[in-house]
Amino acid sequence: MVTTDSIRSNALGAWKKVVVWTPPGYDARDTVRRYPVVYALHGAWGRETDWVRHGALDRTLDSLVAAGMRAPIVVMPDGDDGWWATWASLVDVAGCRREPRDENADTYCVPWGKYDDYVARDLVARIDSAYRTDARREARAVLGLSMGGYGAITLALRYPDVFAAAASHSGVLAPALPADTVPWSEGRRVRALERWYTRLWAPLRVAFGTDSVSWTARDPVRLLDRARARGAPLPALWADVGDDDPYAPQTRAFRAACAARGVPLAGADRPGMHAWSWWRAAASRSLPWLLARLAPPTASP
Repeated sequence: MVTTDSIRSNALGAWKKVVVWTPPGYDARDTVRRYPVVYALHGAWGRETDWVRHGALDRTLDSLVAAGMRAPIVVMPDGDDGWWATWASLVDVAGCRREPRDENADTYCVPWGKYDDYVARDLVARIDSAYRTDARREARAVLGLSMGGYGAITLALRYPDVFAAAASHSGVLAPALPADTVPWSEGRRVRALERWYTRLWAPLRVAFGTDSVSWTARDPVRLLDRARARGAPLPALWADVGDDDPYAPQTRAFRAACAARGVPLAGADRPGMHAWSWWRAAASRSLPWLLARLAPPTASP
């Protein structure tokens, strides 16, 4: 069943909509059975309805569970164009409200750009209190596409106490790669990134900033190194991309970095482009993998 919920996020200072899929047989009156949770993140220019409306994720889940996959609760939040991160720049709420868009300015133009805290703290707490979840870190995963693929990997690495597994599809996993050989001095690298990302540059500039320190701090490989240095249990990681996807070099660069560090990274590239047809098929492969890596339930009917 697909339902729509709302959450007041302290991290964002705004109300956000959330789509929640509950599996067949989910009964709110059952006080015993608990379900693992998968958070599914949308890409840039997306919203909380994308995974169902364009990705048919509800139908994929119905089929996978009917075929024997362990039944999860799947949560699809609205992350605006926030890159699922804490922004490097202050939020210009008034300026945001003046820009024309097809989304409600009251929810899109948030006072604080802390989209990682919104998901890992506010949203997880809300879902665990409102649904019959297995509220352990070991029973929680996150996946995403494109911007959401970046978000899935970085959320799991920033909050290894919250997520036990993460999957990226066509993720922006090496954000600075398009200008990797250009120095930051005199703004040349910023201009190179702006030319490459084109339409994506406006939200990226706000989220990542315009200097090497802020970009490095948000780089997935740097977050991986920090997680390893803390000695925290690393989440299980998956990353895949279509062979003709413009972000294929980024996923492959992240894969090479993981291999150099001896960090396992599941997922295989396949023919395809940056499109919903590819992501629908990719989710049907990553979901069983994610659920298999989560801990078995502590209680069952």
